[in-house]
Amino acid sequence: DGNFHNTVFFDKDNDEERAKCEHFIEWLAELAIELDGTVTGEHGIGQGKIASLSSELGAATGIMSAIKAALDPDNIMNPGKIILPG
Repeated sequence: DGNFHNTVFFDKDNDEERAKCEHFIEWLAELAIELDGTVTGEHGIGQGKIASLSSELGAATGIMSAIKAALDPDNIMNPGKIILPG
């Protein structure tokens, strides 16, 4: 189905390795979008790809934020996940 899952191993205590890993993951997400793919899978977006979702969906994320705010005005339902408060 064109879907791929990757695991990148790095030393979490090494700031340089962490930065390289984050850059690589961002690059993969950008590449997927450029190839008309998606940054999500059957299991959802994940916290690490929230910014990539905005790149993929553009203005639709604003609509999603408005719906979230209307349904959850106190931001108590899974705050900071998928849709960041806007």
